[in-house]
Amino acid sequence: MTDFPGWLAPHVPAPARHPGLAIAKLGSAQAMARGGFALTSPAFGSGDELDPSFTAAEEDAVAPPLEWSAPPPLSQELVLVVEDATVGAAKAGAEPACHWLVWGLAGQRGKLLEGEVPPRTGKNAVGNSEWLLPDPPEGETRHYVFQLFATELPLVLMPGAGRADLLASLQGSITACAVLHATFTGGGDNDDAGWEDDDF
Repeated sequence: MTDFPGWLAPHVPAPARHPGLAIAKLGSAQAMARGGFALTSPAFGSGDELDPSFTAAEEDAVAPPLEWSAPPPLSQELVLVVEDATVGAAKAGAEPACHWLVWGLAGQRGKLLEGEVPPRTGKNAVGNSEWLLPDPPEGETRHYVFQLFATELPLVLMPGAGRADLLASLQGSITACAVLHATFTGGGDNDDAGWEDDDF
């Protein structure tokens, strides 16, 4: 694994500085927040804890709402990647666990409403195309990094593509990127979630 990029460090807290993050691989100092490009959520501020309604702690949980400002001119498409970037939670050399892959978003100011189904989604860490509900072990805090990329070319990807395919298709076409960070701590009082794997 390479070191975490210095230009990204001010935007991501130390426990979430996983060198395998999509933005660490694809972004650059020039693209970061270029032209004021920013990703926010009406449900949480950067660094805040996710509401349980967006996690495995609640039965009817959905994906959180997100909003973004206009990307640089001539941006064709926006791509969202959400990863569990908790340093130390993953096995040595492992990629961050992918919670959401979304593309096909128009290259302009916009938003995803709470629980909205995006235009195109890819496979998350457990192989489905939905928002993977954060479900850390009891008492463990995980760090989730929401990463938004603007591209100069529209993506040509089949629905259900995986993270590796998506990242490969983004190589060399990023016009801007933005990042938003949230945490969630496992409560241990949700025994009926039915998850066999508590690593997410």
